[in-house]
Amino acid sequence: MGNLAGGTWLSILISIDATLVVSGAVLTSYIGVSGLVERMTLDRILPQSLLKKNKHGSSYHISIMFFLLCVSILLITGGKLSALAGVYTIAFLSVMVLFGFGNVLLKVRRKNLPRPERSSWISLLVAIAAVFIAIAGNAILNPAYLAVFFEYFVPTFVIVMIMLNRTVLLRFLLGVLRYVFTPVQNFFIKSNTNLTSLIEEINSQEFVYFTKDDDVATLNKVMQYIQNNEHTKKLKIVTAVEKGEKPAARFVSDLDVLDREYPAIKIEFIVLEDSFGPELIDRLSEEWNIPVNFVFIGSLGDHFPYKVEQLGGVRLII
Repeated sequence: MGNLAGGTWLSILISIDATLVVSGAVLTSYIGVSGLVERMTLDRILPQSLLKKNKHGSSYHISIMFFLLCVSILLITGGKLSALAGVYTIAFLSVMVLFGFGNVLLKVRRKNLPRPERSSWISLLVAIAAVFIAIAGNAILNPAYLAVFFEYFVPTFVIVMIMLNRTVLLRFLLGVLRYVFTPVQNFFIKSNTNLTSLIEEINSQEFVYFTKDDDVATLNKVMQYIQNNEHTKKLKIVTAVEKGEKPAARFVSDLDVLDREYPAIKIEFIVLEDSFGPELIDRLSEEWNIPVNFVFIGSLGDHFPYKVEQLGGVRLII
């Protein structure tokens, strides 16, 4: 088209522009995938080896893995643009469905969380149904593309499930070793020690929960969440007060009740004369060597001066 419209110079110009656009798209994809996978790994959803960095601070294991995945899907689809587009379409629509379910969870589990926009139940359900119809239509028209999508989705899902339940799997493996290798005492002792140390290492990670005079029911929900979803035996409950103030006696007595109710988790109560905000979170994270994504807070009030994204990656659990 360039030759027909303006000659050789226009054809060359269009080719250069197309190269720059494709290069930008590839660079953006690497940056996006690196950020997503790194955060998932920090949350201990993916293997920690992915966090290894080179001297320039780049997580090169993630980049290599993404490159190999791109090459593999190119080989599987034979480089056909229609096949690549079909797989991308199914993947994109699946993400849109997850956005819808995420909105449902926000309505059910975080209905008091301040946010600028709210969707109605009818529009939300219609949107989810429409995306499901689109996925079904693509699957019916091109079942081969759906098969390629599942070839990548299933292994990824299995890896995530293993990481989320790794202590259960390790305990199961430990039980198998005890049963099978009891006659070989030395081997059993060594395996038992290593696996137990690994479990203890995972559970040694401390977590922090910031609170402001929460009642015992709210604190109990926090403990249930941590007990059911996190691998830890240590929790710091921190409350920030003005200078000269002290936490309410009822609040302290509620913490004593929780300490007796959850003996498997060591609860440390800390009172700080300071203002709660991003600076306090960053300082304590550095002093205690606890990553910010292992810091929890409850729902923020309408008058809280900071947005959630300004708090450095803390997690809302109430």
